[in-house]
Amino acid sequence: MILYFSGTGNSEYIARRISTSANDICVNLFEKLKTNDFCTVYSEKPFVIVTPTYGWQIPHILRDWIRNTPFSGNRDIYFVMSCGGDIGNSAKYIRKICKEKDMNYKGCAEIIMPENYIAMFDAPEKDEAIAIINKAEPLIDKIVDKILHCKNFDEKKTGFADSFKSGIVNSVYYPVFLHSKKFTVSDTCISCGKCEALCVLNNIRLVDGKPQWGDSCTHCMACICNCPAEAIEYGNVSKGKPRYHCPK
Repeated sequence: MILYFSGTGNSEYIARRISTSANDICVNLFEKLKTNDFCTVYSEKPFVIVTPTYGWQIPHILRDWIRNTPFSGNRDIYFVMSCGGDIGNSAKYIRKICKEKDMNYKGCAEIIMPENYIAMFDAPEKDEAIAIINKAEPLIDKIVDKILHCKNFDEKKTGFADSFKSGIVNSVYYPVFLHSKKFTVSDTCISCGKCEALCVLNNIRLVDGKPQWGDSCTHCMACICNCPAEAIEYGNVSKGKPRYHCPK
């Protein structure tokens, strides 16, 4: 079973590619995360969790869902992480979760995908994004082959910098940077409510037809990158930047 969480489509694309090539079920975890659905998930085949990388770890909202959700059937579990740069030493923390869950950890694969985090970085234009995805295709095929043959993923070598980013930096990143205080909306807003519907933390509500953000945010970029009117900004950082959704 392929389980995925995706804000702007990178992890969804990878998950659906794996699902098609491996002839396995693909499940979007959005509704489960949004509604705190911790019902048991069952699979006869290995579990494959496809996720973006937030602060060089899996998103905390996904981590907590895994911890609170019973997994039954097959005990093997793979992790595939999309990222704009690298996943640091994410594997260290994933192994701990798998041990807690009594799951057989089969490895964590890193796949470079187009940058979507426009709260800090620049997203690529469409042609560049497609080129980055095309470069990732052979790696996705190798990942599928490993899964089909029940082989462990090749683990990346990690050093001090990786441990620092996934450890100390991640612990600072969440409380200091992951907030919604800088989100604003312009008069070009068409009051469609898409941002509200796409917020996995239920952190957005429309007031007089305009979005207002609450205190919770995981910086998935779904609201700002999927706004059809491009009416949402993140302070001055996002102004003039292309919005990103996976072009494939």
